[in-house]
Amino acid sequence: MLDLNDVALFVQVVRARSFAAAARRLGIPANTASRRIQQLEQQVGLRLMQRSTRKLTLTDAGAAFYARCADQVDALGEAAQELNEGAQVPSGRVRVAATADFFNVFRMELIAGFLADHPKVRLEFVLSDSRADLIEEGIDVAIRSGKVLEPTLVARRIGTGRATLVASPAYLAAHGTPESVEALANHDCLTLPQPSGSALWRLDGPGGEIEAQVTGRFSANTAHALLKAALAGLGIALLPAPVTAPHVSAGELLEVLPEHGVNGRESTSSTSAAVSCREPSVRSSSSCWRRWWAKDWCARHLRIRRPTRPAPPSVDE
Repeated sequence: MLDLNDVALFVQVVRARSFAAAARRLGIPANTASRRIQQLEQQVGLRLMQRSTRKLTLTDAGAAFYARCADQVDALGEAAQELNEGAQVPSGRVRVAATADFFNVFRMELIAGFLADHPKVRLEFVLSDSRADLIEEGIDVAIRSGKVLEPTLVARRIGTGRATLVASPAYLAAHGTPESVEALANHDCLTLPQPSGSALWRLDGPGGEIEAQVTGRFSANTAHALLKAALAGLGIALLPAPVTAPHVSAGELLEVLPEHGVNGRESTSSTSAAVSCREPSVRSSSSCWRRWWAKDWCARHLRIRRPTRPAPPSVDE
């Protein structure tokens, strides 16, 4: 029978890419780690790693074994940790990474409620549209949109939404309203800065996904700045519906090609609406409050729903 401790050690060695680094994390001698992996290989009857003086390389069998057991090892460790920490009172600092415009759409009253319920917890928000390195920057939870790119993080989807095309009435009066996705190429479009000067919008529509290569004379790296530009009549923007909904309701913005948008997945040119709450997959024994924040509070309070589309403003003849 396999020793599950050796399987867990194997997973740590693969992630650390060396026996020495994994041994330091676990507080055991490096030669002990190497000997236990050799024992594991003898038990499974296959070589799992090719060893050299410079690096470790997984064999095909080792890669397959890692793919099958890594998630299970994480799940077992998390279950044991939750049992061990279940009686602890949440306390300490929680560093949360979120987008620069996070509090433009997220109500501060919810933060006040969380702090009132947990008087020993201190929240520290790090707001930036740059993707934070959670381990390097000491981030406990990251609230981000789009796909999870880092394999060492644990992600939880907490909601989905939609991004839509919007422009001001003044812009559309001056430049006309595009009747097709292809017509966007003839308009000033407000995008994230791109080295090439143009951006690729992948839009979902009645016929499936369609791409539009767009350009414009204004770009910015935050959704709030792009919203301000759209309100000022500088062009057409692709923005999350929760950000634009109040301005659409007030008649300050109009939806453009309303049957097209980005449905709950990552966009190459704007913030998408598929939101995840992330934690480092390796947690300390005192971090039960981090898991509560990420898995309970976020799941209950950060659900992003597609707003009801308001009626178009009336126009006096």
